Amino acid sequence: MTTDIRKDLHLSVDHVINAAPEVVYNAWLNPETLAKFMRPAPGMGAPKVSNDPREGGAFEIIMSPGDQHLPHRGIYRKLSPHDQIVFTWESAFSPAGSEVTIDLRPEGDGTHVTLTHVTFFGEEERDNHQQGWAQILATLAETLA
Repeated sequence: MTTDIRKDLHLSVDHVINAAPEVVYNAWLNPETLAKFMRPAPGMGAPKVSNDPREGGAFEIIMSPGDQHLPHRGIYRKLSPHDQIVFTWESAFSPAGSEVTIDLRPEGDGTHVTLTHVTFFGEEERDNHQQGWAQILATLAETLA
């Protein structure tokens, strides 16, 4: 991993979830539900999740591949009920200034989720996050099914 910061790098992941926008929005702010779907890879869990779901509030997610503990932290920047969540994303694999935006819009009986993540150390870290976020959204869809 490099220590450079690439503000020009971003990713976007789309997924349709068979649940109303209100349900999807609330899932992102509920620590018990977050623990069920914050699994960016097979065999990885999230044994500790805590949050203060308000603008300016913090969250912490400890992801655990095997015996490792990988802390992920952030601050909620914007909470627009049932439409958008914006938060910083701090981990060993993402630099300061890394930010995630989750946009929700109704689609049929479900919700079209667009997750955008900006600022990475490099292309490899961006690509790894792309795979991780895609898996997280798929797991969220399974959790809410």
